[in-house]
Order: sequence, then structure tokens, then C-alpha cells
Amino acid sequence: MMISQALRQKLERCVDDRPDDGIFRIHRDIYTDPEIFELEMKLIFERSWSFLCLESQVPNACDFFSTYIGRVPVIVSRGEDMKIRVFLNTCRHKGAKLVIQEQGRRKYFPCPYHGWSYDTMGRNFTIKAEASGQYHDAFKAADHDLIQIARVETYKGLVFGCLTQDVPSLEDYLGDLRFFVDLYMEQSPSGMEFIPGRAVYTYRGNWKLQMDNGMDYYHLTSTHSSFLDIQAKRRDGKGNQAARQFDWAKRETQRGGTFLFQYGHALNWLSQPEAEKRPIWPVIEEIRARLGDLRAEWMLHLKNCIIFPNMQIADATSLLIRTFRPLSVDETEMRVYCMAPIGESPERRAWRIRQFEDFFNPSGFATPDDTVVYEDCQAGYQSGGTFHPGFEYGQGCERGRTIFQTSPSDLARQLGIHPTGSVEGGFELQQEMCFLSPYREWRRLMCEGLAQEEQQ
Repeated sequence: MMISQALRQKLERCVDDRPDDGIFRIHRDIYTDPEIFELEMKLIFERSWSFLCLESQVPNACDFFSTYIGRVPVIVSRGEDMKIRVFLNTCRHKGAKLVIQEQGRRKYFPCPYHGWSYDTMGRNFTIKAEASGQYHDAFKAADHDLIQIARVETYKGLVFGCLTQDVPSLEDYLGDLRFFVDLYMEQSPSGMEFIPGRAVYTYRGNWKLQMDNGMDYYHLTSTHSSFLDIQAKRRDGKGNQAARQFDWAKRETQRGGTFLFQYGHALNWLSQPEAEKRPIWPVIEEIRARLGDLRAEWMLHLKNCIIFPNMQIADATSLLIRTFRPLSVDETEMRVYCMAPIGESPERRAWRIRQFEDFFNPSGFATPDDTVVYEDCQAGYQSGGTFHPGFEYGQGCERGRTIFQTSPSDLARQLGIHPTGSVEGGFELQQEMCFLSPYREWRRLMCEGLAQEEQQ
């Protein structure tokens, strides 16, 4: 693959990372350049683990779930042998998608174009009118089965896939972030599930704007000021409509921080002043007996994590999983699910849903704010860097620099984790060191992938 000198120079300047000088800057091209976007699809999304679904979404034989890895459509299929496989969602004959529905159960996957059919284990068992086709022996000897993707692994009920073999195991990929993933996924001894329904929408902006926003506390009091005002008015009024909504003024007085991990993952945490408003509060003693005091305490904390490149798990209000799929350099598809313990009581389930819908979804108080700002950012990036020296770089990765540390903190040692960096302080810090890990991984994958492409 021939790489132009101009493109190579673009990539080299995208992330200006000089730790000794206290500088970490992101070039505006990283959000707007179509050439860079095409390389991201090839060098990041086609070569990294991607979250596909929960195991509980395909619990029975012949259940399936269709989704994407980057721009590649795939089918997650629970075979009749109960094994989970992931296939490219494309017929071997002329390439049509086999599955259009998002989720369901079927014993066979027939192609809607020419009628070739495959079973749940990917085996081609019908070629329409094969006997009259006058096929050559070479065709008869060829493999007509569905193509399985290179890697499929699960962790605590989360199903991930990768299109290439050359990735670490999923457990190694998640690394010490697994401590926090466990806090999300072990809230019930029976496992976790998505509450029926989900929000799917698009915004006119780059996918990394959502990656950033999922870890950005700094925008809360400005972007979501109307949400905070409504919450305050509810608490001042009569009735109990806000009894289980969090008091954000109290949250702003808490202590929190960030942990950075290998492979681009990061987690923000915040102490929880109103633990009794968590839907798991009524069963916290069962959790404590099952998992111990430390994990029970941290289940009650607020935790937002990014699993690079495009997955967020968060419980700032209700527990959710959010994925963001790049459609083009300036368009992104969002999927948001509310996650809950299997076997949760109807009262706790309703409690959870009310917390979720208040803040999230296109109809919530916060999601529309964020979406408008993403599109405003995308428009603002068009100003480029021709008007003022250095203007092409943003200044949004600097808060918390003077207390950022790379050596293990006392808290990290207490949790038994080994992050690549951390920050700890009051909420008012609203630090931005959380962005270092994902963008350093972005640069690593892009530069190493580019070097590999040039050698081929």
C-alpha cells in the first residue's frame, strides 16, 4: 500500500504528545479529514476488539443478533450446539446481507436474493436449483459456508469480536479495567440483561466526539444546566417525583478521579453521596456477602468507562451500555441500552428505567444537549488552522496535568490494579487526563498499522 508523504505528515501531527513539556494536543484534522477516517476504519476498527452484544441477547439455540464491526455487518449466532459464532452478514453467492432484522430466532439464514441458505452454524446446505445449474467440479469442491470472523471471545456475559487474529486475548485486552467491568456485570448472581428496547439515532459529527464526551465531566454544569435546574426545582417542589433522582449539587462536592489503562481504555469515578438512590441498594447486603465490602462499596460509586475504541459503560444515573459506530467522517450512529440484573424485582426495574429515561435517549434531558454540541464542534472544526499559528490544535486535554501521576497511587494499590496513569481530586477539578489513554492508543494503532501497510 502506497502512503503519500502528505498523509504520513497528517498522522504524525494529529496527536502532539510531549509529557516532559506538559503538552498534549489534538489536531482538528483528526475529526474532519476523510483520508484519516478511512485509515481509522482499516487500522483501528478492523484490527481491534469490538463489543457485539450480551450473551443474554442470544440465550437459546438458533437465537441471533445482527450488528457491525466498524462498517462490516456481522451476525452473532447461537448454534444448535449452543456455541456462539460470529459470521460476516453476507451471502457467499452475490454478497447480499442475509439478516436485516436486528434480533430474533431462526433455524436457517436464507438469502433474499437467490435463495442460498445457511444453518445457525454457518454451513451452506441449500443452493437453489443446484441440480440444474451445470456447475463445474471446481465449484462443487469449493467452500460455500459463511465466513466466520477471526476472533470471538466473551467476558462476564459481554461478547466481543475482531476481524483479525493479531490481537491479544480479550482478558489481556481489558487488563485491569476488568475490576470495574466486574462491578457492572456481577450485580446479580444470574447475570445481566438489557431492558427491552433501545435508542438508535445518528448525529452529524465524528465518532471521537462521543468517545470524548463519555469521559468529560467538565461540560456537565454548562451543557446540561437546564437538566440541573429541573432537578433542583423538583427537589424544591412537593411530591416524590424526584425521590430517586440524584442531587447533582451534592455530587459536585465529592471526591473522584481517573484511571488510565493499556489499549486505550479509561475510567472516571466519583464517590456517591446518595447510595440509597441506586437501584441495587435494596440488595447491597446480598452483594456484600457474595463479593465483599470493597466491591460492594465500588458498585455504589459513579463510574464511567470507555472500552476503546467505541464502547462506553456508565452508571452516572442508571446503568447503561452505549456504542458509537462511525458512518462517515462527520456522521455517527449511536446505540444506547439500559442494563439491569437478571431477576430484578418489578419495583427496582421501574426505578432503574425512570433514572435512565430522565437523562438519556433522544427524548431525555441530556442526550439532545450533547448531540447539538457534537454537531457544533464538527462545524467549528471547519475553521481549520489557517487563521492563527497553533489554532489547528485544541486545548481540551489540560485540566489535571499538575497532579497527574504515572506511578501507582495508594488507591490503585488498594484496588489491586496497575493503571498507566491516574488522577485523584475533588469533582470541581473536572480533569481531562482521561483523554490521554484513548488518543495515545489511537496514535499507536494508526502509526503501527501504517508501517505494516507500507511493508506489504
